[in-house]
Amino acid sequence: MTATTATPGDLSVWDRVRGYSPSSRHLPVLATLALFVGMFGAGGIRYEGFADPQVVLTLFVDNAFLIVLAVGMTFVILTGGIDLSVGSVVALSTMIAASTLEAGWPPAAAMAAVLLAGTALGTLMGLVIHYFDIQPFIATLAGMFLARGLCYLISVDSIPIRDDTFFAIAAHQFTLPGGYFITPTVLVALAAVALAAYVLHRTRFGRTVYAIGGSESSAMLMGLRVARTKVGVYAISGFCAALAGLLFSLYTLSGYSLHALGMELDAIAAVVIGGTLLTGGRGLVVGSMLGVLVLGTIQTFISFDGTLSSWWTKIVIGSLVLVFVVIQRVMTRRQP
Repeated sequence: MTATTATPGDLSVWDRVRGYSPSSRHLPVLATLALFVGMFGAGGIRYEGFADPQVVLTLFVDNAFLIVLAVGMTFVILTGGIDLSVGSVVALSTMIAASTLEAGWPPAAAMAAVLLAGTALGTLMGLVIHYFDIQPFIATLAGMFLARGLCYLISVDSIPIRDDTFFAIAAHQFTLPGGYFITPTVLVALAAVALAAYVLHRTRFGRTVYAIGGSESSAMLMGLRVARTKVGVYAISGFCAALAGLLFSLYTLSGYSLHALGMELDAIAAVVIGGTLLTGGRGLVVGSMLGVLVLGTIQTFISFDGTLSSWWTKIVIGSLVLVFVVIQRVMTRRQP
């Protein structure tokens, strides 16, 4: 049997492997956008000041690290995998950054060490998953315990970050017309989304990611580089988790072993609410960003209300995830 190699320009072949038409892939993202706009409109009607543009910008400021984390998770879920280690990698990244800065490392070297550690851990998990045929859930669960254990090995106590460069970045604001502002972390998050969107939709690697999620066996028969791509998406997820950890360390100016507990579940929820199928093959990284904004809007609702328990955030998020999963199931059953 001879393998047929498809080129990125062969859209008909790619769409068959990915399992959906160009028009249908935008529907889940549009639904998430409509949900976000509807929630924000309802908040603007109910609470004074909710509709202020700075509230939207603050959603980006407060959730920049989660946006980056969701970007990496999107790559993994598009292949039909999962990465449970990202929350622990965020915590490990804050610990590495704080401990190296405390030891006198230059900020650039500390940042490089964080990104290298996250990427290396992600690559290791990708290799184990593909070459040893281990379920992603199990392999990344092991990675989660490993990363969290390394946090405690570094220190069981919180380590404050007192570096002047980190302080300057954390305190800096970019002023926008009208007196509004954003922070450097927002620009990093938006750049990550833009770069991820380009990679997924304009490169052979990105098209292979969709192909693997649509049907890994078909992707192999087409002569696609399945092994390199599967390992690559976990490396990307590890890199994004490390970058999110850097942004989180700028947000909190500390490293702590208990940082980011459960954040991997928030990232998964954002990706699902953003329209990406948990079985892989369908989804847009922009949808994941909108999913994060939806989660942030729920928290903003509770903050503006002042009488609701913070646990309502988890209840609403759980309900939304369930609804979106059911909708995805119904839509996929209708596909030929």
